[in-house]
Amino acid sequence: MLRRPLSSLLPRGISKFFSVSAPLANKPLPPRLKLPDADLTVSYLKGSGPGGQKINKTNSAVQISHKPTGIVVKSQATRSQSQNEKIARQLLAERVEHLQKGDQSRTSIKADRARKKKASKVKKSRRKYRDLEGGELGASGGRDGEDGGGNQGGVVGAEEGKV
Repeated sequence: MLRRPLSSLLPRGISKFFSVSAPLANKPLPPRLKLPDADLTVSYLKGSGPGGQKINKTNSAVQISHKPTGIVVKSQATRSQSQNEKIARQLLAERVEHLQKGDQSRTSIKADRARKKKASKVKKSRRKYRDLEGGELGASGGRDGEDGGGNQGGVVGAEEGKV
């Protein structure tokens, strides 16, 4: 199969407006930490808070404690006991991994990536508005929305009282 660059598929003259690049190759995240069941104590509790009888009378909340570290996690995100247990196990694994690995943990790496992405987005936005501000002040000589004619958003060319 013959592979052509993406720019050759675009109509002539259009390719200069688009940049064609491969997505940045991110390093894969480290695998999730597996906690052995022997190290966990799982207990099912009655939930609390809003939700009424469905929450308050059923044992749908899950509390899991990790014996070696002493970390305790409680989850009552859903009305399902099994889903709450799954959520609690994920939270506990994240906390134990963060305790063991610190900045090299999965959650720290994800947070760092999100922080860098946001910083890049903010930088791009600042650059965009700085360029717009510099270009428009030189071209029009005034700020946006000022046309110098005293027209305050009304109909152009209309006489008073006839609108």
